[in-house]
Amino acid sequence: MSTSASTTDASPASVRHRRASGDRFWERKCLSELNDAEWEALCDGCGRCCLHKLENEADGSLHYTRIACRLLDLGTCHCRDYPNRQRHVPDCISLREAPAESFAWLPETCAYRRLAEGKPLPGWHPLLTGDPASVHLAGVSVAGWAVAEDAVPPDADPEDYLI
Repeated sequence: MSTSASTTDASPASVRHRRASGDRFWERKCLSELNDAEWEALCDGCGRCCLHKLENEADGSLHYTRIACRLLDLGTCHCRDYPNRQRHVPDCISLREAPAESFAWLPETCAYRRLAEGKPLPGWHPLLTGDPASVHLAGVSVAGWAVAEDAVPPDADPEDYLI
């Protein structure tokens, strides 16, 4: 279903109201059926997807570093220019456009990955707690330990920042 063809109220306020009223849309819809507000509400705000990753050429495995995208606000773990992020960071991936089968690179805690794999949201997820800070309180976000990519010396070895 196209999000523009949806007749339901998809404003962020309505999604928050539905969360408060117990509507667990993520349990009754697949990712491709979510409207824009529901899709965005799935993001827990951890910032982990915005960390630089290194790929092991031998086996293809990905390893996260502590280096964060220059657009990531390290205090809030939100993108400073989300609507225009791909203009500033051309290799920023739009999950909405990516096939769910490709979400294996996302953190195991990520709602998009978990739902694509048929798993439930973690208990600390803001959709379940009603508190956007629950991701930080659970120690899942990058707040407090990630390093801005602009603060990393150009001659630094990214492997020195592996998690």
